[in-house]
Amino acid sequence: MHLAYPAVLAVLLFCTGLYGVLARRNAILVLMSVELMLNAVNLNLVAFDVWLRDTLHAGQSLTLFTIAIAAAEIGIGLAIVLLVYRNRGSSDIDRLRDLSETAVETDAADGDTQQPQPDTKAEATA
Repeated sequence: MHLAYPAVLAVLLFCTGLYGVLARRNAILVLMSVELMLNAVNLNLVAFDVWLRDTLHAGQSLTLFTIAIAAAEIGIGLAIVLLVYRNRGSSDIDRLRDLSETAVETDAADGDTQQPQPDTKAEATA
């Protein structure tokens, strides 16, 4: 087996994932792009394992470890995105400068507090 074919495919997958991380604004699409990048790494690990004819199959073992780490990463990342969407009303990454809550505005004349309204316009720009 030629090493060039899986290596070129892995480079294409990684570049597609890198473009998705840098260009997308939606947090879900960024997480999907990170998964593409991890799959490109997995493809390289398995291809080099087969090409080097490793008797211990270290590349395949590292691939299983990477898959387990990616599953944990996507679970935690999705939980964070859902929590941010529930609190802010948008999963737009450009609007998430910080994760702190906005301050409660008080009206000095009336003495009552007004809760700030979350952004109701949820954009899923791709």
